Amino acid sequence: MATKKTKQTGKSSKTQAKAGKQGKKPVQKPAASRAKAVKKVPSIPTSPLIEVRNSPIHGRGVYAKTRIVKGGRVIEYLGDRVSHAEADRRYEIKDNDDGHTFLFIVDNRTVIDAGVGGNEARFINHGCSPNCETVTEDRRIFIEATRTMKPGEELCYDYQLVWESTDDPEDLKLYDCRCGAKNCRGTMLDPVPLDKAKQAAKAKKKTKAKTKPKPKTKPKPKTKTAARKKK
Repeated sequence: MATKKTKQTGKSSKTQAKAGKQGKKPVQKPAASRAKAVKKVPSIPTSPLIEVRNSPIHGRGVYAKTRIVKGGRVIEYLGDRVSHAEADRRYEIKDNDDGHTFLFIVDNRTVIDAGVGGNEARFINHGCSPNCETVTEDRRIFIEATRTMKPGEELCYDYQLVWESTDDPEDLKLYDCRCGAKNCRGTMLDPVPLDKAKQAAKAKKKTKAKTKPKPKTKPKPKTKTAARKKK
């Protein structure tokens, strides 16, 4: 039975964010899909490869206890699976100055709230030069290494939190990045706001439809008629 596996290309997320809107917090983007023939995807609720301890980036972080090879699946992102409406409702009661969120978007219907029943995966911090990425398979989220890591190295992936251009700039400051990478962009937010990305995609689709060449019709073959002989 084919199962969908999604990789976030250059985008690894933790909570597909709806940032800035009142009662809505940014969440990590869902990954792009690809099929893989697998009977059953094994769960990884905990991992001997990692440990949780204090992080210079933010609060607690996740560190490699042993060598983790590139492409290795580290752990599954677990938590309470709820609807988008329920996820928004839960964050309505949080303080406006609380930029911390454990929400991770699975698809249009489901969000994982790792604040309820979550595991070590929820402590993986954002990084602008990530060594991990998120993979969606069978509507479940897994963390995979994008390069080999040494023991003691902190795991991170690009949250690319979703936001809109109409969001309050003061609210968006809650998602400033302190990863310390040379290429740090200064924010955990996705570089392009969601509404602008949708507009660009719509315009591109419209332009493509206009410039699409019309199929050429083959000319009908001429039929020869035999001339009648005069009597």
